[in-house]
Amino acid sequence: MVSTIMLGAAVSHTDEDTSRETGTSGAPRYSRRLSDKILIAFHHACDQADFEVAEQLLHILEMMLTRRPLTPDGTRRRNMESLVAAHERLWHLRHPNADDF
Repeated sequence: MVSTIMLGAAVSHTDEDTSRETGTSGAPRYSRRLSDKILIAFHHACDQADFEVAEQLLHILEMMLTRRPLTPDGTRRRNMESLVAAHERLWHLRHPNADDF
């Protein structure tokens, strides 16, 4: 019974999310690229000290950014800088006393 109630809540929440992401034309609109959402999830995992998840998200992001781009949009350098910064953040979180040397 509880799982049915929770499933219903999850479905109605999903319906609300879907209605928010569709504009007046009915076509879906997305305000962020998938790579941006993965980077946000990475930082959220770091904030929660879930370093294993953060590392996996970083690997996925790296795979996405290093494969050949479908469309040249001129953001490759900025994307790679974000990837390097994310690697540095994870390393510093895993080695908090490394700066003491």
